Amino acid sequence: MLIAVTVLILAIALDLLLGDPSPNNPEKTAFKLHPTVLMGKLTKALEPHFKNPDPKIAKLNGVLLALTVIIAFTVPVYFGLWAIYTLLSVIVYAFFAIILLKLTICIKLETDWAKAAAKAIESEDMVEAKKYSHFSRRDLTDLTGPQISSAVIESMAENLIDFKLSPILSYAFFGVSGAIAFRAINTLDGMVGFKDAEHLHTGWFSANLDTVINYVPARFTAALVVLASAILGEDYKNAWAIAKRDHAKTPSRNHGWPMAAMAGALRVQLEKPGQYILGEPTETLSSHKILLALKIRNMTMILCILLSLPIILLIRLYFFPY
Repeated sequence: MLIAVTVLILAIALDLLLGDPSPNNPEKTAFKLHPTVLMGKLTKALEPHFKNPDPKIAKLNGVLLALTVIIAFTVPVYFGLWAIYTLLSVIVYAFFAIILLKLTICIKLETDWAKAAAKAIESEDMVEAKKYSHFSRRDLTDLTGPQISSAVIESMAENLIDFKLSPILSYAFFGVSGAIAFRAINTLDGMVGFKDAEHLHTGWFSANLDTVINYVPARFTAALVVLASAILGEDYKNAWAIAKRDHAKTPSRNHGWPMAAMAGALRVQLEKPGQYILGEPTETLSSHKILLALKIRNMTMILCILLSLPIILLIRLYFFPY
């Protein structure tokens, strides 16, 4: 039990120390070898072989595609860690477990980008600010300072699920291989889980699997955002009210929950032009709100870690998931 808790704490500490390679520099070796990138490359390489003009066969092939990618990364991690734990030592096991778990979590990179974006917006340098909106998946060409602030805050709220709470909860219940499996599922959704003509059938299973896996964590994340807002003295009542009212406005069935809760806590309106509007423009959407969103995000993660500890301890009483 102590090993499991130590692995989680040190994996997070390692991410806070080293961070992740920036996607703005895709030519660097560290970026190319990141497991998420490798998962994406494998998915992209395999996808053409699973396409079929018959929608039913394409959907079945999509199941096989997803299972292939998930198994390709999860099974080696599980048996590799089992072999290290069994044949070598606990210390060696912990070393590799910490590194692997860290690779499923992204905190420092997002923190650095959010602070850099806030600083650029504050100095009205929109060219610089747009460099840090990578995760927002929107056309940045004509975005204003408030719109960039919205994009950054939306990304932070969305990523609370995908790159923080879900990997932590997956680890709590299923060990390092569980976190790796989640990262594979989430990457599959990001690569093929679209409703366009190219991916509609082949990516159907990946998209729905990600939705199912994140169903509880998404709502749990929204509740923690509300609790974090209360602890920090922000508008937690409005956070919950907006989460209940606006969560269904986003295309994702899950991401709308923490995004709407964050909009309510900040008392601002978050908008992705042409897709959704969350919250009310009670207060100005400024660079200051990005920094405040960071505080709420950090408190949400702390709460998740604290609540995960008894789960880790309880699970490890009965078996040790690698």
